[in-house]
Amino acid sequence: MPVNAPGVLVAGLRGGSGKTLLSLGLAASFRSRNLIVAPFKKGPDYIDAAWLSLAAGRPCRNLDLFLLPSASLLDSYLDASRGAGLALVEGNRGLFDGMDAAGSFSSAELARLLKIPVLLGVDVTKTTRTAAAQILGCQTLDPGLPLKGVILNRTAGSRHETVLREAIEGICGIPVLGAVPKLPDDLFPERHLGLVPPQESEAAEAMMERVAEVAERYLALEGILEMARKHTQALRPPTGVRVAERPPAPESPGAEPPARPPRIGIFRDAAFQFYYPENLEALREAGGELLEISALEDRNLPQVEALYLGGGFPETLALGLSENGSFMASVRDAAEGGLPIYAECGGAVYLGNRLHFQGKSFPLAGVLPVEYGFQASPRGHGYTVLETIRENPFYPVGETVKGHEFHYTFLASPEVGEGSFAFRVRRGFGFTGRHDGLTRLNVLASYSHVHALGTVGWAPSIIRAAVRFRSSSSL
Repeated sequence: MPVNAPGVLVAGLRGGSGKTLLSLGLAASFRSRNLIVAPFKKGPDYIDAAWLSLAAGRPCRNLDLFLLPSASLLDSYLDASRGAGLALVEGNRGLFDGMDAAGSFSSAELARLLKIPVLLGVDVTKTTRTAAAQILGCQTLDPGLPLKGVILNRTAGSRHETVLREAIEGICGIPVLGAVPKLPDDLFPERHLGLVPPQESEAAEAMMERVAEVAERYLALEGILEMARKHTQALRPPTGVRVAERPPAPESPGAEPPARPPRIGIFRDAAFQFYYPENLEALREAGGELLEISALEDRNLPQVEALYLGGGFPETLALGLSENGSFMASVRDAAEGGLPIYAECGGAVYLGNRLHFQGKSFPLAGVLPVEYGFQASPRGHGYTVLETIRENPFYPVGETVKGHEFHYTFLASPEVGEGSFAFRVRRGFGFTGRHDGLTRLNVLASYSHVHALGTVGWAPSIIRAAVRFRSSSSL
């Protein structure tokens, strides 16, 4: 008996081929049928994951073979899909697209690791038999890949669909399990980082109803579920100790545990929303008590022993952030008092003096003596590898940190010296193309996002910093 739920990975021939629409439709429609759907997103993507969480009614986990060791990834997958009727994984980019010519860390590689079938969504705009040739190419490139079904996307009519079905099923020998026509409405508007997040959409629930209707009308739902049940293979149960279960190392031998869990403040609002569920879980399991804070609504920073500022959209909500002066002042005062602060991307921008965006200039928290600009194309986009080269509150010198970045903001303060940065960039861009991780006081601000199951010391280091701060504050 397999320990894992039936699963399916929704893939495409390229980015923008409709994977997200298909994945959301499947999650929402199966959920409406009272099937428990465990959602996953391949790759370091927060926004698609947020939509999948909404559609499935459960937290979406990210599965990324660059950021996570395969054993930790499998543990996460099995833990999150236990008891589900379907594990639904949305791929990214094209099926075989990875970080190099060999397709390393691709959606295909993930499907093989998870031993689940691939459902390939194919944008068939202005094509017929050539679509079969593309699918046959995928089958030929990797004969061992369990490519077991196809969904046609953006069909032009019944005749178009019929020709496509005959060509694909006759040439490729796999079933067409749905055909979605060109839809008149743009269900998911985009901006510079991709889809607009559900946290900023007043019509999010209505959009979920719409994608469920699309799936019910145009997809062979029972056939897709049967495909998942028939072709999912058994995975071995986890054999090791999960990273999040490992307690943080004590400050010194025989150190007494704290009287109460240290409070870790988390910025959580429309401006700051990019958090992996595993990161928040790791902080709790390392001994922290999490307190959600709104940089838009709260007037003052509550009592906390550390802050974790995730990414998000401080640029699009800069006016609201800058108008909350009392809150920014309380963050600045706390930082000056030694509060440990770990900030990623948008959180790092918030800690600066000022942000220049679309011809306007917005004052920010002023913890870091830098200004930021915004450009029309990404300044940094992709995986990162950072080497820790200077003392900081969270990483030992010499540690290598893997992460990812996607930002249109950039450092607009050229006078910042190399001595202000904790990391040397081995892969990626960071702040300068050579360095990342601005440090000041007990603050570390990086453009790189990390995953707690891949960067195993991250959560314990924040808890230790919080305990140190509380101890020093009580003296």
